[in-house]
Amino acid sequence: MQATAYTYDPESRSGQVLLDDGTPVPFDAAAFDAGGLRLLRPGQRVRIEVEDAEDALRITLVTLQTL
Repeated sequence: MQATAYTYDPESRSGQVLLDDGTPVPFDAAAFDAGGLRLLRPGQRVRIEVEDAEDALRITLVTLQTL
């Protein structure tokens, strides 16, 4: 699934992405670390992997979108 980086806090390594419909979805340090990234800037296009967790999406991986 693709999304756009919305917020990112380098101290906690967590933030939010916006899905293509504008829905914000938070991610935690574990999801950020799983993608092997060192930095994320708002507006960057990212690829995310999610799982359903009690009527909400939980991001398990955030990485840069590549062609």
